[in-house]
Amino acid sequence: MQLTLSSPLDMHLHLRDGKMLEIVAPLSAKEFAGALVMPNLVPPVTSKEMVQSYKERILQVCKDDRFTPYMSLFFLPEYDYEFLQELKDTILAIKLYPAGITTNSEGGVDNFSLEALAPTLEAMNELGIPLCVHGETNGFVMDREAEFIPIYERIAKRFPELKIIMEHITTKEAVDALMRFENLYATITLHHLHITLDDVAGGLLRPHLFCKPIAKRPEDRMALRKVAFMAHEKVMFGSDSAPHPRDKKEAPGCAAGIFTAPVALSALAQIFEEAGVLENLQKFVSDNAQKIYNITPPKKEVRLVKEPFEVPASYADVVPMFAGQELKWRVESVL
Repeated sequence: MQLTLSSPLDMHLHLRDGKMLEIVAPLSAKEFAGALVMPNLVPPVTSKEMVQSYKERILQVCKDDRFTPYMSLFFLPEYDYEFLQELKDTILAIKLYPAGITTNSEGGVDNFSLEALAPTLEAMNELGIPLCVHGETNGFVMDREAEFIPIYERIAKRFPELKIIMEHITTKEAVDALMRFENLYATITLHHLHITLDDVAGGLLRPHLFCKPIAKRPEDRMALRKVAFMAHEKVMFGSDSAPHPRDKKEAPGCAAGIFTAPVALSALAQIFEEAGVLENLQKFVSDNAQKIYNITPPKKEVRLVKEPFEVPASYADVVPMFAGQELKWRVESVL
């Protein structure tokens, strides 16, 4: 049994920088035609020069592959129209992080009043720059995404022409909100389609499955699977693949993030086939994103075959999801 995916896209990817960038970026570039690269470096990517420099570093380590890094800017409330107009052709989106909510987000937003956010949002709205959001509050960990939904609603109502991407949604409440507003869209990860909180902490603690937003309940996973498996036009694949070295994961104060980039297509093919909807995977991993973001990625055909694939125990010092386990599909060739 074979499956060919045309120009697969990962619309939420962490590539880090330095040595980690050298390890993980080629693994995404090998199988994906493009990816939306997150800007939460240290320091965060907040200028045209920083965007261009980061893109050059990515391209340098991915030079052997046909791969487009779509760049994003770290949201600051004080961006104005002139500043963003100069950046418009350099970035695909602007990423908003609540302050301190996840890795390298300390410089994020701590005031979510529309008055505080309006200068940047108004400029984005006029220029047609999509807003990507890590939508969590600082409340109880299982409620953080649901508590953030009123903020999505306020922004969606105030700026009905602004495309707002609810990143890595994890709850039934988020899926419900997605359907209430025409200008809301969402990315869904492999790991949130696969696991629940029980997989993370129901038995022995599994640090390599710890992420933010944390995995939720079976009914939440079911809601995500429903829209993903039908490849609903408002959702697209975003891995949120977030590598950390082993000593940062297997440690007190475990870093949040699951490294899925090198196994994503194989694992997605497996769960879509098990659901009987393998024919919808193309839309989920490419076609929907092309329409939502109005992009044309490089042509790349990825052929998968239904043959066992044993996931490596690690890639350098980074442990992937399914490490040492056997998946039912493997990537046979990339053209």
